[in-house]
Amino acid sequence: MASKAVKLDETTCDRLKALGESRQRTPHWLMREAIRQFLEREEAAESLRNDTLERLARFEATGEAVPYETVDAWLATWGSESEATCPIPGV
Repeated sequence: MASKAVKLDETTCDRLKALGESRQRTPHWLMREAIRQFLEREEAAESLRNDTLERLARFEATGEAVPYETVDAWLATWGSESEATCPIPGV
């Protein structure tokens, strides 16, 4: 994909230039890194959202859920030598 221009106001450009100089990086590098981190974070959030929607749809279709008491007992094992595996609905 061809690179695209991003129009920034003068204050933002000055801030990028100053930060780049202090970090020995170019403003271009800083912008690319910021965009890369943003995309990774947003893609992870979107994946989690989709997983949650799939789980909700499965619950609505089957009504299967893990009872509170089962989850509470499982969480109580966290950090112990007898840490249990995650309970699965219907199992």
